[in-house]
Amino acid sequence: MGLFTKKEPTAPAAPSKPEAPTKPAPPPSGNAAAPTAPAKPAAAPAKPAPPPGGTSVATPQIPSAPPPPPGGAKPKTDERANRFQELKGQIHRKLVEQLDMNKLAQDASGDMREQVRQVVEALCEEENTLLNFSERKRLSEEILDETFGLGPLESLLKDPLISDILINGPHQVYIEKNGKLQIADIKFKDNAHLLHVIDKIVAPLGRRCDEVCPMVDARLKDGSRVNAIIPPLAIDGASMSIRRFGKDPIKWEDYVRFKSCAPEMVEFLKACVKSGLNILISGGTGSGKTTLLNNLSSFIPEDERIVTIEDAAELQLRQPHVVRLETRPANIEGKGRITIRDLLINSLRMRPDRIVVGECRGGETLDMLQAMNTGHEGSMTTIHANNTRDAVQRVETMVMMSGFELPAKAIRQQFASAINLIVQAARLTGGPRKILNVTEVQGMEGDVVTMQDVFKFEQDGINSEGKAFGRIVSTGVRPSFLDRLKAHGCHIDTNWFSPRTLISDVE
Repeated sequence: MGLFTKKEPTAPAAPSKPEAPTKPAPPPSGNAAAPTAPAKPAAAPAKPAPPPGGTSVATPQIPSAPPPPPGGAKPKTDERANRFQELKGQIHRKLVEQLDMNKLAQDASGDMREQVRQVVEALCEEENTLLNFSERKRLSEEILDETFGLGPLESLLKDPLISDILINGPHQVYIEKNGKLQIADIKFKDNAHLLHVIDKIVAPLGRRCDEVCPMVDARLKDGSRVNAIIPPLAIDGASMSIRRFGKDPIKWEDYVRFKSCAPEMVEFLKACVKSGLNILISGGTGSGKTTLLNNLSSFIPEDERIVTIEDAAELQLRQPHVVRLETRPANIEGKGRITIRDLLINSLRMRPDRIVVGECRGGETLDMLQAMNTGHEGSMTTIHANNTRDAVQRVETMVMMSGFELPAKAIRQQFASAINLIVQAARLTGGPRKILNVTEVQGMEGDVVTMQDVFKFEQDGINSEGKAFGRIVSTGVRPSFLDRLKAHGCHIDTNWFSPRTLISDVE
């Protein structure tokens, strides 16, 4: 086969074990035992072999024959599960001994997986496992997942309905499915097993997660975001969070179908992006900021040069002229770290038409505002904020983290001249994600940044399923930059801005 390093599995060479029970087969002839117990003594002597000793022997045999009453089922199930895990470990160790794991790492095709499946089945035969067909199939799949994939995580990653995987130590795994958190029915063998899976994720990216560097940001092959933190920082064992990106990415049609926004909002945002307005996306954790940024980026014309800057590359722009940059953590000596700010400063020398920053969370915010004010119109970024007013204050705070002592009014003026539009995303009670506000930044009045909502979501309550519901309305305010949109050839329908309900969760 070309995969074996030591020897191929052969047929079991010791059939003596199964034949052993055939020797002590003759049943004891017992006329004396017949009157006392009609049928039970015939089965009882088959296990123990004590000589018949009258009535004193019959009494201890009776409690041992039947299974323990109701409570005994659970330990028996646990014992079978433990035996299953031990057997899986034994066969996996034998598989590692017999196969060339380097070749497996280089070739993970379907043909290779099928060849290894045959080896696993042969090892199961060699172990003479007392498993039924479904258990043997499950055993083979789990061993193949350990060999080619991420072990217990593979079954979760195959489910497109799971949006988050939260691992709190090796024995507690939660998932978010259909907007609700629930515990998963998988476990890792121990903390070392979980650490091995984390290493398989971060190693191909040139990153590491060990005692020297116990925190890491990474991504899966499908672009899903991964964060891991291990002991000594994580007290109860390694912890890992996976924010999944579905195989079929969410598009604007899905936003409208899920009633996350109205069709008029989509057309308005499309015109804003094409016209080169600087857009800030704000929202809390899990509100869908990155997905929204990815979809807004799809409106950028294909003849423009785009530079994306991220901590872990997640954006999937469809334009042909895109330069993707990713930060780098420090090496084992604590040197060589490249931050978003470093990449942002460098990107200004790369002649970008637009700069898209995955998330601003520090001093790079000042450089982002300056880039927006110096010819890189149409740039976009995201920040964490609960509402549009908080977004202004958070930008102000992050600019102060840049190390420059700027007066608050100067920062607000910089913000008001750089940002044209704020899009507020949120995840509401029960799981639905909505675009809460599309807000125009008008300018300054004294020391205050003035803003007005063009579209907004008004929550009416919570339904019987525990989900928030409401309606998206047009406020009746016409943005001051409508002439700019028309100058760029964008079609603007004045009915978009007439005060009315655009879409409602209750039909």
